[in-house]
Amino acid sequence: MNTKLPISVRSGLKRLGEALRKARLRRRLKIVTVADRAGISRETLAKIQKGDPGVSMGNYAAAIFALGLGTDWMRLADISEDKIGQALDEERIPSRARDIKA
Repeated sequence: MNTKLPISVRSGLKRLGEALRKARLRRRLKIVTVADRAGISRETLAKIQKGDPGVSMGNYAAAIFALGLGTDWMRLADISEDKIGQALDEERIPSRARDIKA
């Protein structure tokens, strides 16, 4: 496990993995079935269910989709919801435009 990651990131991945495992079990799907649907190995899916940070984001996304959990997670970095970024942009806008000579 990558110990250079912040504890909050590692614990978040662990919670995500546990949630994906529970979703698979609720659907009464075997690990091999979900892995096949996601196009990944059983071993990779097992790592995902443990929250392994070494697994690619693409594999996590494939597992989420294979479980039928949709694509709502893709809005996590939606710039229209980035309030801090929007505030920083507002600070950079000049208070008045300079005259442009042609």
